Amino acid sequence: MGADDAMVHEPLTPQSLGLLADRIHREWTSRRRIFDLPTSRFFDVSAGPDLTAEFLGREIATPLGPAAGPHTQLAQNLVLGWLGGGRLFELKTVQVLDELDIPRPCIDVAGVGYNIEWSQELQIPRSLEEYVKGRFLIELLTAWGELDPFLGDPGAHVFDLSVGYDLAGIASPGVAAFIDSIADASTVIDRLRPELLGGPFAHLADIELDPCIADTVTLSTFHGCPPDEIEKITKHLMTRHGLDVIVKLNPTLLGFGQVRALLDALGYGDLRIRPEDFAADLRFERGLELIGGLSEFATEAGRRFGIKLTNTLVVENDRGVLPSDTMYLSGEPLHVLAMTLLDQLHISAPGMLRVGGHDGPVQVSWSAGIDKENLADAVGLGIVPATVCSDLLRPGGYGRLAPMLTTLGRTIDESGGSSLREFVDFRSAEAFNDGARDSLAVYTAQLHDPVTGARYRADATTGPLREVDHDLEMWGCVACNLCVTVCPNDAVMKLPSPESLGHRWEYVVLSELCNDCGNCNTFCPERGDPARIKPRLFTSPHRFEADTGQAFLIGMADGVPSITARTGWESETATLAETLGGPDGLPIATERPEAVIDEARRHARRAD
Repeated sequence: MGADDAMVHEPLTPQSLGLLADRIHREWTSRRRIFDLPTSRFFDVSAGPDLTAEFLGREIATPLGPAAGPHTQLAQNLVLGWLGGGRLFELKTVQVLDELDIPRPCIDVAGVGYNIEWSQELQIPRSLEEYVKGRFLIELLTAWGELDPFLGDPGAHVFDLSVGYDLAGIASPGVAAFIDSIADASTVIDRLRPELLGGPFAHLADIELDPCIADTVTLSTFHGCPPDEIEKITKHLMTRHGLDVIVKLNPTLLGFGQVRALLDALGYGDLRIRPEDFAADLRFERGLELIGGLSEFATEAGRRFGIKLTNTLVVENDRGVLPSDTMYLSGEPLHVLAMTLLDQLHISAPGMLRVGGHDGPVQVSWSAGIDKENLADAVGLGIVPATVCSDLLRPGGYGRLAPMLTTLGRTIDESGGSSLREFVDFRSAEAFNDGARDSLAVYTAQLHDPVTGARYRADATTGPLREVDHDLEMWGCVACNLCVTVCPNDAVMKLPSPESLGHRWEYVVLSELCNDCGNCNTFCPERGDPARIKPRLFTSPHRFEADTGQAFLIGMADGVPSITARTGWESETATLAETLGGPDGLPIATERPEAVIDEARRHARRAD
């Protein structure tokens, strides 16, 4: 496969470091936003109580961040998570099969969360470059100075790898080289630096950047992965790559009967789970053995080990939204399932887990239904970090992170403490004083109680979405801005409407960043898919030519910005030019089009 073919095959065409840096500067100077996130949704880590936490021996300035998924695949996603206050980034899972054909749409979070996408959508070298670019941009913004009034001292953050799904794939040359390169990304960093020259961040092009992008990893395995395989992979990552390892567990550890009973009690009786999915998965007793054995191995190897709860729950698809027989459940019901599992693991392995005021050797991190209302409850148990995905796919998007952390800070203040560590101790002492086993037992009981756990019930999570009796059109709409905030890739952009149209705002789609996940279509109140109906912009001629339907190629022609329309859409070019060309128009440097970057990269590959 040639370079051009690979670029067209992938559902995403990441933007270059230079283009992203240019956009940051243009957007900041014209509208005080970065990747459409307003300063009101930036989080100043240094403004409230001390939220510092520890992840496998590494300090992080907040106990929150985006989970492995659509919010940690592209460089701009990582920047958005960081601006919102995330300081632990579980990078999207990388595996040896990097030419997946994932059906579309692949995300459905109209109520609770469902998805059918579970791995990186980029080829492995592209994933590596995105993670390095994300770190590069965060360091640039930290050193820039312009954001100091809004971010204060941003503190420490950690990029955490996620890999899967079996030992053969992880030990393959491609994935092994990826892990080695993420541990020492000097070559990639040196290749990217020149892209900043000649742009607004040229004075920071030589900024010092630690070549070790990540030295921890969260292992995500398929449902049904044999326990011996999980054990071998973990030891391989510790010994071959020298990584500290988190093993992500599955909610199926609870067993079919208990999961079915919990779902029914929560009102999800119509959710179809299959006994065979549980029979093929890791069993509870073997899971306990695995945790104990790997903890001992890590100590002997001089490494750190932890567990993460949990992966999504595999369910049968009967909703008619996602094009797959199987889908994966997340959100509110998963929060209850995962906390129940944690409580039972804690009871069965006393003194092993670092939760509920107990200082066990095994760190517990979290990824199940975290939102503004329960973040304090979760991290108050000593669960660190808590990562989030489903809630960021709802209206507000990355802008939901800062309110989570603000609420956490307020809760800590109300407890009388001045730090997250004091808050964990407070919650633990509170539980003991009330005669409870520990704070984990108290919170688990609250989730199971029909009154205190009411927000996790089906009738509280499946309300109707806003609808307007109108067909969506290319120009003009209700301008609710939902399509912008729910897009994990920042592929939809809001621009001032030209006077000739008489609207307030227009919306355009940066098509190379859109993977047709379907989330904007879910939340758009009008009838129609914004990703397909709003003007679809391309900067890469290759992607423009490979696409079908309405599309517009933007670039330069004889030194003048140009727009080339797909045949049949030429009549819209003048309106689009007026929309993009205003003072607050498209903040993308058409004088540095992706076609130029693509050609430079092809030349570099030929030279290699």
